Amino acid sequence: MYRMSVVVVAVALLFSKASVAHADVVVDWNTIMLNTISGQNPFAQARLAAITQLAVFEAVNACTGAYEPYLGTLNAPPGASPEAAAIVAAYTVLKHYFQAAATLDAARDTSLLAIPDGVAKTDGMNAGEAAGNAMIAARANDGSSPLETFLPASTDPGVWQPTPPAFGPGLFLNWGTVTPFGIQRGDQFRLGPPPALTSEQYRKAYDEVKMVGEVNSAARPQDRTDVAHFYAAATPVQVWNATAQQVIAERAISISAEARAYALLNMAMSDALVAVFDTKYFYVFWRPVTAIRAGDADGNPNTDGDTAWTPLINTPSFPSYASAHGSASGAAAKVLSRLFSAAGHTITLSNPALPGLALHYTTFRQITDDVSDARVYGGIHFRFDQDEGNTLGREVGRYVLNHNLRTPGDR
Repeated sequence: MYRMSVVVVAVALLFSKASVAHADVVVDWNTIMLNTISGQNPFAQARLAAITQLAVFEAVNACTGAYEPYLGTLNAPPGASPEAAAIVAAYTVLKHYFQAAATLDAARDTSLLAIPDGVAKTDGMNAGEAAGNAMIAARANDGSSPLETFLPASTDPGVWQPTPPAFGPGLFLNWGTVTPFGIQRGDQFRLGPPPALTSEQYRKAYDEVKMVGEVNSAARPQDRTDVAHFYAAATPVQVWNATAQQVIAERAISISAEARAYALLNMAMSDALVAVFDTKYFYVFWRPVTAIRAGDADGNPNTDGDTAWTPLINTPSFPSYASAHGSASGAAAKVLSRLFSAAGHTITLSNPALPGLALHYTTFRQITDDVSDARVYGGIHFRFDQDEGNTLGREVGRYVLNHNLRTPGDR
C-alpha cells in the first residue's frame, strides 16, 4: 500500500476564514458553510453540506440551465445573476439551520456588494432564496432526527459492545434510514458480512490493529501517528471540501460546473454515510478494543487477547464494520476523480487543531490510503473495515455521478 509521508510545516490552511469580496462566490460560500457547520457531528455536517451545496447548484442552474436540475421546480428570468443566486441560496440554508450565526448576515452583505445593483442581481437573489427554501422543505422530514441509540441484546463474540472510555450506547442507529440525496435508499449498497472470527483474514486484521493501533505502540511510525491524529480531528466533509477547493482552483471552470462539483461531492459523501450506517447496524460488528480485550474467548486459537489493550484514538460509539471515514472518502475520491482526474494535483491539508502539521498529496488515492491507515493505526478499525468501506463509497459515488445533475440529454 502506498503511504503518504507527512510533511510538517508551520501552516494551518484547512479552515481559514473566507475572503468573501472576490469573484468566486461558490468557493467563498463553501468555506463559510464549512466554518458554520464545524461544530456539528460528522454525519450532520455531511447532511448540511449536501443541502447547502445542492441549493447553490439549483440556484445557479436556474440561471444558467447548464445541467439537469435536482428538484426541477425553479426558474429564473433570463439574465439573472448566478453569483447573486449562489450567495443567497447558501445564506438561506445556513441561516435557517443556524439562526444565531450573526456572521452570516455580514458575509451575505459583503458578498452581494461585489455585484452591481440592478434587475439581474435582484432576480438572482430571488432565485437563490427560492432554491434555499425549496431544499430546506425537501429535507424537512428526512429521518435525520430524532437521533436513535442502540444497545446490544447479546454479548457473543463479534457483537458490538459499548466501548471505552464512555461505554455508552451505540449512536446514530437511525442514520442508515435517512433519506439519501442521490441514491435510492440506505440499503442499496449494503455490504456482505465481515470476515468470520475464525478466518485467516480476520486473524491478520486483528494482529495488525493490535500491533500498530495500541496507544503506546512501538511499531507505529511517527507519520502514521500523525495521520491518525489528523483524521481523528478532521471530518470527511472538511477534508474533501478543502481538497475540492484546491483542485478547482487549478482550473478555469464555469460557475455552473463549480456549483455542480460541490453538490455532487457532498451528495455522495452524505449518501455514503447513510449507506455505511445501514451496513453497520445490520451486522453490529465489534470494535478492535472489544475484540482484542476478548481475544482469548473469540473462538480463534490464533488471536491472542490483551485485556488492557487501549487504542491510540478514542473509539467512536457505534459498530465497526464498515468504516464511515472510509466510505465517505471513497465516495469523495470517486466523484473528484471523475470530474477532475485522479492524479496530478497539488493538495495541502492542515487543521488549526494540529498546528504545525500539514499533509501533502498529488492524488486522491493517497488521501484515501492515509484515511485507511489513520483508522487502523489509530486502533479503531480493522483493515477490512477500511477496504470494504472504500468499496461501498466508490459504488455510491459512481451511482450519484451517473444519475444526478447530468448534462441535459445525457441518459
